[in-house]
Amino acid sequence: MSQYLIKNGQVMDPHNNTNAVMDILIKNKKIIAMESSIDASDECNIIDATNCIVSPGFIDMHVHLRDPGFEHKEDIESGSKAAAAGGYTTICCMPNTNPVNDNAFTTQYICQRAKEVGLVDVCPVGAITKGLKGQDLANIGDMAKSGICAISDDGRPVMNSNVMRRAMEYSTAFALPVISHCEDLDLRGSGVMNEGANATELGLAGIPNAVEDVMIARDIELAALTGARLHIAHVSTKSGVELIQRAKEKGLSVTAEVTPHHLILTDEATTDYDPNTKVNPPLRTEADRLALIQALAEGVIDIIATDHAPHSILDKEMGFQEAAFGLIGMETMLPIMLSLVDEQKLTMMRVIEALTLGPATILGNDPIGRLAVGQYANICVFNPNTMKTIRSELFHSKSKNTPFDGWQVKGQVCHTFFQGKHTYSY
Repeated sequence: MSQYLIKNGQVMDPHNNTNAVMDILIKNKKIIAMESSIDASDECNIIDATNCIVSPGFIDMHVHLRDPGFEHKEDIESGSKAAAAGGYTTICCMPNTNPVNDNAFTTQYICQRAKEVGLVDVCPVGAITKGLKGQDLANIGDMAKSGICAISDDGRPVMNSNVMRRAMEYSTAFALPVISHCEDLDLRGSGVMNEGANATELGLAGIPNAVEDVMIARDIELAALTGARLHIAHVSTKSGVELIQRAKEKGLSVTAEVTPHHLILTDEATTDYDPNTKVNPPLRTEADRLALIQALAEGVIDIIATDHAPHSILDKEMGFQEAAFGLIGMETMLPIMLSLVDEQKLTMMRVIEALTLGPATILGNDPIGRLAVGQYANICVFNPNTMKTIRSELFHSKSKNTPFDGWQVKGQVCHTFFQGKHTYSY
């Protein structure tokens, strides 16, 4: 059946400031009614959402699907399944594939494969430069016509400031946000974790906050020069937050994201050399973590993004210095974020806003971040009080590189609907 009735759920939609127990009727892919009580017809599949929150489907602006080229780590199908299990209905995949998504053909392949899988809306992010080499601009216009939602060289920064300026200027012609991976490679050197006492004790090369901050400052200045829409990826430092806040106070079109792992972990997590805690940017100090939480709560940081980065066992099970950067996050995002709600550091509505309305606004696609009659039924139903143990062997992702394996957490996605299709059920 294509008709569903979600009953008795606490509907929370920041777009409409809705926070009430309501029923939602879905038919032919769309929401056709939202009322305090709807009688079920014989044709309805009934979803009892008692004690659950019903929100717009989550949007992740920063994931790596590894397809094409690295399908042993993740592919569009496995990544889409992981997304649906995490409550996501829209994900934006970064271009560091093989071949790099720096051309219309690769963009078209990603879009077509995602449609074939049909579990989530996959929005490709096109490369800023050809081959992610930071030298020549990619075919941004052709990719824009083929369906990219933004441009980025994520995984590597654009070190050449003039190339980044030209990319920002070009992006304005297509109303595309520029997602910046802010990292000075020369300053980072051989660093693998946060620079500080823990790095010294472990005998590992450190990465100072300045590696990130100097590039945030540069790109803000370039955004001011060009009028581009700049989005700062995976902010990890207190000083970076301050730069972003000042840019917003000046009225610049600057937005930012933070990952759940930077909100919940610090460089203390690396003290047992667990390679699953090796991420880029690195886990920082408690002062940085608290500043990130405050910035998210106050809206200085706009959204939550996972930076879902699948890696094979061979990539991770080696010495910390040699292991690949990155962890997977779509299937653990919700309980990690709900722990901060339980601690009263964030409100439930703010978390939902940062997962729905916020990214939809940045992408210029408001309808995907809200619930409304006549709109596609992109919906997440989750129980914030379900206790569970995170077990990586049960993940839908092909990769298992998470530092949260075995954690006792609270919060479970129960149902996900994508364009009225029931894509996940717990």
